[in-house]
Amino acid sequence: MILSGWARRSGIGALAVAALGLTGVALAGCGERDGASGKPAEAVTFSILSAQGQASAGPLWQPLLDDMSKAVGAPVKPQFASTYAALVEDMKRGEVQAGWFSAQPAIDAIDDANAELIARTVNQQGQDNYRATLIVKTGSGITLDGVMACGRRYSFGIGDAQSTSGTLAPLTYLFTPRGIDPERCFSSVRSANHERNAFEVASGVLDVATSNTVSGAALQSQNPTLAEQIQVIWQSPPIPEGGIVVREDLDPALKEKIRSFFLTYGQGAGVEAERQRRVLAGLRYSRFNAADDDYLDPVREMMADQRLIAARAERNAAGVAEAEQELQRLRAKREVQP
Repeated sequence: MILSGWARRSGIGALAVAALGLTGVALAGCGERDGASGKPAEAVTFSILSAQGQASAGPLWQPLLDDMSKAVGAPVKPQFASTYAALVEDMKRGEVQAGWFSAQPAIDAIDDANAELIARTVNQQGQDNYRATLIVKTGSGITLDGVMACGRRYSFGIGDAQSTSGTLAPLTYLFTPRGIDPERCFSSVRSANHERNAFEVASGVLDVATSNTVSGAALQSQNPTLAEQIQVIWQSPPIPEGGIVVREDLDPALKEKIRSFFLTYGQGAGVEAERQRRVLAGLRYSRFNAADDDYLDPVREMMADQRLIAARAERNAAGVAEAEQELQRLRAKREVQP
């Protein structure tokens, strides 16, 4: 029964990363006053996902947060989170009002936390997608064919349960089509973030792990010596990058200010635009483009496909019917789009 054990624990049978930071915005009254209305300005808490915490992510994000504060007319404060699930739950509870999410957590926030997607990131090469990867230690002699042969020869590091590139994409594009259950294929399987997986592959603690092209580029820049110890043996098809998500019940005026800030940041000519582009370059972005829920449909399709596999493995007729219906809806929608 392919993926049945993994499917029961992950909820959809496969989940999957993006890389540097994820965001959230929580509202709270503060002492400042809005000059037009006389009402207290809303303080914005910007939550950032970082495996290393504030020490590494803070300096990269703070200039953008300072600029955002000026643009929206409210204090913007960073808050650092360690898991995708925490970001979604914070938004669901209303503690977080907006955020930068990778694709699958963005879908979770839209479905479960009254959120909407307003913008998507574009990398420095002008792409709004990236790829999941499978990595091994340079010189290890481990090949993709050898990994796919299974036999419990290698230890395996998979991603966070809600990581698009760390779990969902590798299962959807690599393991599932070959009928491979990672738990039966490898000598051991454990879940961690991309940074830890990369370090443990480079140091020989893990034989194989999932990663992505964004994390790989970041590691090459930040620690080229470590990056040289990592070899990519597989890449997925392109998958949607993350984006800016806001709660639908956010004050409309504030929501529009946040949307406008991201869609115009680093655009145009002049000294200020150049400075903003340098801020974006530190985050490995070139700009933010407008986006809505449809942008995430390729990931929704992957999630539905994995739910179908899990339901079939568990002989869950209702689950099979529901997943098949969702797949049909998404595929029909894709066929009519220009």
